[in-house]
Amino acid sequence: MAEAGLSVKHFALHVVRPTLARLSGPDASGVDSESAVELLLGTAAHESGFRALDQITSRDDRTLGPAYGLFQIEPATLDDLYANFLPFRPALAERLESLRAPQPARVTQLVTNLAYAVAVARLVYWRSPMRLAAPGNAEGHARVWKEVFNTRLGKGRVEDFVRHFNTMVRPNL
Repeated sequence: MAEAGLSVKHFALHVVRPTLARLSGPDASGVDSESAVELLLGTAAHESGFRALDQITSRDDRTLGPAYGLFQIEPATLDDLYANFLPFRPALAERLESLRAPQPARVTQLVTNLAYAVAVARLVYWRSPMRLAAPGNAEGHARVWKEVFNTRLGKGRVEDFVRHFNTMVRPNL
């Protein structure tokens, strides 16, 4: 029996691509590129395996967080996006907010609202000056993920991202 998880192909088709199209605008050039789609799918593959909805902290995993959703975004990252990036981009902020439900709290919606989580993850990458890798470049996507999403201080490894991309994402593109 196959291990339970979200269909990568369905996630890309029904959530990632439409969400990025909704987020796109004249103030967000390239936000919906093929490279962005692949980077987000690779990020979800590596961070959660398209299964975990909060960070697995131990073998019995009885603790929530500290990172949430398929992209394993920390509350501080979400708060920083709202405090230091979105106030200077009101139209983009409005499009992001159009994806968010009135309830529950923003951080909870990283788990419960796939479109909102995709948009937040994309904006974490988009606000960085680092250029995205070309479509199909797993190692390039991994380097962007490491620098922007995981950071130099993070425990994540480029080679693990590449492996997850090649086994979970590439067969579904």
